Amino acid sequence: MRKLNVPRAIAALLFIGALTMAGAAAAQCGRGVPFERWLDGVKREAAAAGISGSTIARALDGVTFDQSVVNADRRQGVFSQSFLEFSDRMVAQYRLNQGAKLLRQYSSTFARIEQRYGVPGPVIASFWGLETDFGANIGKGSTLRALASLAYDCRRPEVFRPQLLSALRIVDRGDLQPHEMIGPWAGELGQTQFLPSHYVEYGVDFDGDGRRDLLRSAPDALASTANYLAAHGWRRGEPWLEEVRVPERMPWEQADLSIMHPRSQWARWGVRRANGTPLSADGMPAALLLPMGRNGPAFLAYRNFAVYLDWNSSLVYATTAAYFATRLAGAPRVSRGRGEVRPLGFNETRELQQLLQRQGLSVGKVDGIIGEQTRAAVKAMQIRLGLAADSYPTRELLQRLR
Repeated sequence: MRKLNVPRAIAALLFIGALTMAGAAAAQCGRGVPFERWLDGVKREAAAAGISGSTIARALDGVTFDQSVVNADRRQGVFSQSFLEFSDRMVAQYRLNQGAKLLRQYSSTFARIEQRYGVPGPVIASFWGLETDFGANIGKGSTLRALASLAYDCRRPEVFRPQLLSALRIVDRGDLQPHEMIGPWAGELGQTQFLPSHYVEYGVDFDGDGRRDLLRSAPDALASTANYLAAHGWRRGEPWLEEVRVPERMPWEQADLSIMHPRSQWARWGVRRANGTPLSADGMPAALLLPMGRNGPAFLAYRNFAVYLDWNSSLVYATTAAYFATRLAGAPRVSRGRGEVRPLGFNETRELQQLLQRQGLSVGKVDGIIGEQTRAAVKAMQIRLGLAADSYPTRELLQRLR
């Protein structure tokens, strides 16, 4: 697999971590305490949580600290590529071919999964392909060692210590043996890269062998993915993403994932299907998604698209995954848009964020990344300056702010 810049786990981990008091977390990390003594504390906590002594011993005896895991956590990247750059790389022809082949190979499994959970096969297969190349690259490192190292580190113990305990629960209920728990540095597991806590909560034994094996059993991994998506709001029978054409002029400030209108309203504003035919003029709610501004590709994002953002809060990743699913469902290659779109570079984006802050607008962190807060600040400034308010940062906006 061409490894993603950021594991999907990070966004979810940060959310989970925010739920825990910082003071308690600081007391549980390894500051000033040898790793072995800190690990003894984890063992006591696990025992108090009802995890068996034999599981604790088999899973944690002999586990050592791995500085390379902590280093990877501290230098992690983020999605800074444009949608077309990322999707061109990730929705490669070999993934489309392999995805189509596996949809046929597991057609009866996908049919049973959709009947139970309401999630179509192409949607599940898109995550399967992007996360691990359909199970070919699930990672090679010890999950228990990675989680213990990250929990011992004082950067985010409130995030990783609960995941370590969840990993022990996976062993305790017999789903995996400690030596079978392998994955990437951030502690995810399985063919669609579940956090241990998600493995515990949403893992499904779909092949009927008595355990939830998301690493080696494709039916278990696929059904668990559908179970997760359904639990996070997937709406049976509804679309998720549809490519469209937009007119040269329209109320661009309405192009915002937080603003939904019936398809009939988008049709009145001149939005059409990608092939130029009229939209269905019905009441299906949708938002207009312009991942590269009004001159780039355009989509109607339906209510199910929110589940993609729940899986990974990166707009580039979520849009790519949803687009990949449409391709697997038979949609053609995405249009390049109405003209050349030149994304801002990293340093230009940082400068733009700094200039927006000086204008009293919140961009979140000044990190060179176009996140939700930066897009909102861009839109506010575009409105203030009388520019087309499509929320996409351009060189024109940067020059005006300079």
